[in-house]
Amino acid sequence: MSIASAMAAAPRTGPNVPWTVYTSAQGSAERFAMEKLDVAKPSTQPVETETFISVDTGHSYQQILGFGGAITDAAAEVYAKLTPADQQAFLKAYFDPKEGIGYSILRTTIHSSDFSSGSYTYVKDGDRTLNSFSIEHDMQYRVPLLRQALAEARAHRTSMRVFASPWSAPAWMKSNGSMLQGGSLLAADGDLWARYIVKFIQAYEKAGIPLWGLTVQNEPMAKQTWESMIYTAEDETRFVGDHLGPALKAAGLGGKKLIVWDHNRDLLPQRSAHILSDPKARPYIWGVGFHWYETWTGGAPMHRNVAAVKADYPDVPLLMTEASIEKFDPAKLQSWANGERYGSEIMGDLNAGASGWVDWNVLLDSRGGPNHVGNYCFAPLHASDDGKLVFTPSYAFLGHFSRFIRPDARRVSATTSRSTLDTVAFRNADGQLAVVVMNRTDQPQRYTLIVDRRSLPVDIPAHAIQTLVR
Repeated sequence: MSIASAMAAAPRTGPNVPWTVYTSAQGSAERFAMEKLDVAKPSTQPVETETFISVDTGHSYQQILGFGGAITDAAAEVYAKLTPADQQAFLKAYFDPKEGIGYSILRTTIHSSDFSSGSYTYVKDGDRTLNSFSIEHDMQYRVPLLRQALAEARAHRTSMRVFASPWSAPAWMKSNGSMLQGGSLLAADGDLWARYIVKFIQAYEKAGIPLWGLTVQNEPMAKQTWESMIYTAEDETRFVGDHLGPALKAAGLGGKKLIVWDHNRDLLPQRSAHILSDPKARPYIWGVGFHWYETWTGGAPMHRNVAAVKADYPDVPLLMTEASIEKFDPAKLQSWANGERYGSEIMGDLNAGASGWVDWNVLLDSRGGPNHVGNYCFAPLHASDDGKLVFTPSYAFLGHFSRFIRPDARRVSATTSRSTLDTVAFRNADGQLAVVVMNRTDQPQRYTLIVDRRSLPVDIPAHAIQTLVR
């Protein structure tokens, strides 16, 4: 039986159903290699010399929205240059939950970001009436790709959630007179910028792209050489409570999921505490978004901050909204370490309480662009100079989560007895269990998987990731 046909079969769950394991390992060209395992037997007391993973389905935690990536201008431009066959392969790779990795969340930008061929907005300079508002620029590449992605998801009965993020207001609405290099929104233009965002949502929905939600501002504390805009905690709170929230409500868009922060984990607790405690802003806020780039200082990922915010605000969804490996180097295109970083970071965030995980660009060219300021990055898929798709290890690592942990799944308790293995586990809405295990060591390992007092032995190669399903 093929992997696709095996996964297409109706899920069978329960303790007497055999486990199936899908493995991707360094040094093997095969991804998601499938192997049927035995039925788990009643377990005995494990001993200290044994490596084991313990899953307790009696304890459940956050519900999952899904996994996904961003359709930027760069991704859409590169996609347009693929051959028709590779365009179809791209759509299947990301949105087919059986033969691809089943993405269910997409992010896009409100006008330009660094991953555009140049800076642009949707209005003429100085048009305070917004009468010149037009998304004509996006109709060439970005909107057509979003439409195709939504159609592919619908074909597989996946309900796609699309959210949008602005990198900067138009230059003439800002303190520094530029879309680049930070600057802040002029105090007098709060209502104007909010109306601009409303017009974007309305225009995209008219173009056939329904938006599930939006973030207030991408990376609001980062002054970048590209499109960027600064909001202090006070600024963001005021903009949400006095301008954006009321504008969305007045336009009949109050049901859109409004996500605050959308920046790194380091300041996540501070920003969350400030804005979620504000009585005027809080009613408009759905959740808090975060990125993984706090490691630029040389420190470790701050998953503990995600866990802290989840503990303080258990009813507020936390969503990883952007992750990308920077400083593109073609010699590292097939870097297994890049994939392992994804695996480790995703597990860390999910175990800390994140409700979903969204990567950055879904597709870039052979130079890690286009990017109009030279901020070239890696993506799970790249296009070669002759227009062919190139799959990287990061794609497989993402897929070991997104293909098997479906929207509405709930995380269940999962622990390891040794630091040489990492794990996270979920029960899908159809009852199927999915346990992800990662071995980042140089040695293969045998471990015992214990699920609700039943166990079976499993082997994992060195530098490998597995998903076990039952």
